[in-house]
Amino acid sequence: MTELNPADARRAIVEHSRRLAESAVAAGPDAAVPTAPEWTVADLVEHVGQTQHWVAEIIERRITDPTQLPTEMAVFPTDPREWQAWLSESGQRAASACSDDALDAPVFNPAGDERPGTRFWLSSVLNETVVHGFDAANAAGRPTDIDADIAAALISNHLAMLTSPTWEMLRSESAHAIRGTGQRLQWLATDTADGTGAWFVERRPDGARWQHGTRQADVTVTGPAGSLLLILTRRLPLTGPEATTISVDGDTGLAQHWLDNTAHVAD
Repeated sequence: MTELNPADARRAIVEHSRRLAESAVAAGPDAAVPTAPEWTVADLVEHVGQTQHWVAEIIERRITDPTQLPTEMAVFPTDPREWQAWLSESGQRAASACSDDALDAPVFNPAGDERPGTRFWLSSVLNETVVHGFDAANAAGRPTDIDADIAAALISNHLAMLTSPTWEMLRSESAHAIRGTGQRLQWLATDTADGTGAWFVERRPDGARWQHGTRQADVTVTGPAGSLLLILTRRLPLTGPEATTISVDGDTGLAQHWLDNTAHVAD
């Protein structure tokens, strides 16, 4: 799996927290979030800030037992004038918790895969901050820019989650839906370094599997890494007027079926 550069990831958490706060204040607390239809902008800010504080506590306390996970969430400031300071604090706390000294420390990894817990949480917090930062910007009508290398690492993280033991256990309907009989999907980024922007997925009877690289596929989706990430996380459509930077070669229905069956709970 493409490894996040920890220093880059920490900087991105802080930066995208800042951007999210600016977009949220511009949109207003009661604004609807088109890409997360059940939420208002206030819900979005509350979720991201509380998640960042919650994850930071897990790492700071080196929690390894899931029964000991924090049960209290940080107090959300309902006054939008306080959001920038609050998200700045939560983003910095999460980034600082994922220090180099903590990266390989014993910490609970909910995915149940081979990653050390702090590395799992670093990817997860960055994903939450970047993707929900797009949600906030979209609600405010503001442009969004996602660094290609960050987007590529988050695509790898996304595929790792979808094929993890925990996904099979807790999201069995999704895990079963993306099984198959050898169907092959490929996602190619046009703006990343060689080898880091190609993801090949095979839908097997025993579960979906993915790897880096290119192979012959039934469908290949090509575009900037940021756009691919937003498509995979169901923020942008696969085809249509909003997909101007994306090309789909092959069985579009196969790619759409994958997207339709890989939603996260928070979506």
